[in-house]
Amino acid sequence: MGKVNTQIILDERAKFLQYLSQAGLRVSQGRELVFSEVMRTHGHFTAEELAKVCAEKKLNVSRATVYRVLRDLLEAGIIRETAFGDKHHHFEHVYDEKPHHHAQCVRCHSFIEFPDRKEDEVYHPILEKQGFKILGHEMHFYGICKECQ
Repeated sequence: MGKVNTQIILDERAKFLQYLSQAGLRVSQGRELVFSEVMRTHGHFTAEELAKVCAEKKLNVSRATVYRVLRDLLEAGIIRETAFGDKHHHFEHVYDEKPHHHAQCVRCHSFIEFPDRKEDEVYHPILEKQGFKILGHEMHFYGICKECQ
């Protein structure tokens, strides 16, 4: 992924600020710092990787703040969460993304992305009818990649 357009960052920040306001949360320095680091991060990342980057840059942000802000960003619809079968959840940006899912090799842990085929049109109405607020969905396939076979 190349350099992120400044307008995208401004749009995502506006979305985040609106979420914080609606949730009754304040715009803290920690939230601002974590948001900025998330916007500088490309591809898939974990909370631990982000906390490590914040520590290396000597940002005044605790590990707990990183985890809390990632949850805020998830609920604001700025990032989405995915689990690749390991104990850490991974995150990725939502902006400029075509809906997709993942397949992961159980040996080398590499993954491929494949397009979403509108599964949400089948399942969302069922869940919404039951009062479930959907933040997103994902589908994972696990197997052995061509190189590891």
